[in-house]
Formats: sequence, C-alpha cells, structure tokens
Amino acid sequence: MTETTMPVPVAGGTLEVRVGGGGGPALVFAHYWGGSADTWNGVLAQLPPGQPTVRFDQRGWGASRALPGPYHLDQLADDLVRVAETCVPGPFVLVGHSMGGKVSQLVAGRRPAGLAGLVLVAPAPPRPPATVTEEYRQGLSRAYDSPETVRHALDHVLTATRLPAAVHTAAVRDSLAAGAAARREWPLRGIAQDITSAVRDIAVPVTVLAAQHDVVEPPHVLREFLLPHLPHATMTTVPAAGHLLPVEAPGAVATSVTDFLTRVQR
Repeated sequence: MTETTMPVPVAGGTLEVRVGGGGGPALVFAHYWGGSADTWNGVLAQLPPGQPTVRFDQRGWGASRALPGPYHLDQLADDLVRVAETCVPGPFVLVGHSMGGKVSQLVAGRRPAGLAGLVLVAPAPPRPPATVTEEYRQGLSRAYDSPETVRHALDHVLTATRLPAAVHTAAVRDSLAAGAAARREWPLRGIAQDITSAVRDIAVPVTVLAAQHDVVEPPHVLREFLLPHLPHATMTTVPAAGHLLPVEAPGAVATSVTDFLTRVQR
C-alpha cells in the first residue's frame, strides 16, 4: 500500500501522519502503549487494495516523541480528533488497540463528525477491574525500562504466540521509543481513569475483538467491564492469540475490520 505523510498541527507541535488508499470510508488507527504506527503493518498488508487508512505515532512515542506533554488520555483523544478532522474528508471508523482502544472510546463519546463506527482491539475497558491495583500499576510502569524488561513483557505477558524475528525486534524498538513522562502516564494514571460517562455517549456501531489467551485484557474482563457500558456492541474472540492481536493475528484483525466496515456502510 502506498502512503503519503501529512503533517497535522496539534498542541505543541506537529504529528506526522501516514495516509494511504483511495476513496471511501477510512480506517483511523490508534496503537497500544508501547506501540507505533508500525504496529499495524501486518493488518494493513491484508486489507483490500485501495482501502483508505490513517496511522501515526501517538504523542510521546516514536516519531512523535518530541511532542510535549501532557500525555494523558484527553490529550491523546484531542490529537486523534485532530488527525481525523485533517486527514479524512468523509466517514471513518476508529480502530483502537489496548490504550488506543480507550483513547478511541473517549473520541467516540464526543461524537465527532464523520465517525461511522468503532473497532476495539483487546481494548482497555472504560473502568478498570479491581485487579488494576496501585501495586500492579507501579510494576507495569517499569515494564519498558530496558531492552531486557521489554523482551520479558513481550514474551511472557503481551503475546501467546512466537512473533517473527523482525516483528519482535520492531516491538522492542517501539516500546523503548518514548520519554519517561509519556512511558509512565498510561500505567500510573490512564489505565485507572474512569471514562464510563464518556462511553455512555457512544452512538455508532461497535465491535470488540478479544484474544483467547490475553492475560492483559482477558475476554471475561471485557465481558464484565466493557460490554455493559456498550450494550449495542458485538464481541468476537480470536483463538490462540494474546494481547498483541495486531501483530499476532493481523489477518484476523484485518478480516474483522473489513467485515465491520462493510456492515456499517449498508
């Protein structure tokens, strides 16, 4: 897929956004804590030819690392809204993974013009379960402190399958490509933020992809802590995969997103 880079002015600087495809509803992607625009490489490779896509490194990460804080969820949501307004001339579907899923929920709750649907990929729920304790969050905040801790998180927590070597290397690189403030904002605050009041205002169709062996956001957690706030949502569980669905099962994600896009266009 051929992409062009579009500079998008946001608070404190500019996001470099990668825009691809032709006409029709666009897919706007938001990556997980530790990810980047490249997290979606495998998914984009299996989308139908010409499918419009928009992806970028979120504030504080990768190519957007130099953007100043704050790095909290509302700022990330402001950035995502700005990207959609600037890069998408017509309808679009948000596709958010993990942290990006929570950011996407916030954006969808604002009901921006053009939003046609929401795909939540192993998303963080709007209100965390009781297992997300202060001790858990402090430990999580150190998961990306070094290449060794990142590799441990990837191999023993985030995935349930063996990643191809190049994908694994890229994931390690991405997880280290953030300043300290951006890296710690999500585990120390964002993951625990209650956004249920915003989620109640989501009016577009929603589909949720869970992963069978996800230990970060297991299917039973999503059924208990996400779906009650989105009673019109549907949920599908991808077998044999872990939390990093976009890199572990990109074909399943691409198929689900494509099917959903077809449904919302009817």
